[in-house]
Amino acid sequence: MKPATVDMLRAHLMVASLTALAADVLACVTVAVVPGAQHPFVSSTFRLIALAFMASGVIVTRQAAHAAFHLAVEKCHASAASLYSWPVAVASDCLRRWLVILHLRLTGKPFMAGVH
Repeated sequence: MKPATVDMLRAHLMVASLTALAADVLACVTVAVVPGAQHPFVSSTFRLIALAFMASGVIVTRQAAHAAFHLAVEKCHASAASLYSWPVAVASDCLRRWLVILHLRLTGKPFMAGVH
């Protein structure tokens, strides 16, 4: 497998696992606050809802990272993605640098971070 593909899959798994962590924290807080609330969390309906929550979390994160990338290109903090396999340069003073790099990792595009 290509390193870019591995990096892209790793980024998607990271976002999905962070979303699952948020769902788990929400479930733990619900069980702690509402007495007798642990019964719905063992149903298959809850599992499907949790899976949908993780998928929607990945989609929302992809959209936010995509918007941050286009804003960085607009503000000249990142070079526009070309048709070639040239790396995208991301400036070190970009305000949403981590989201821009996340977008590049999620899309499998090569990048150079910390360029002035």
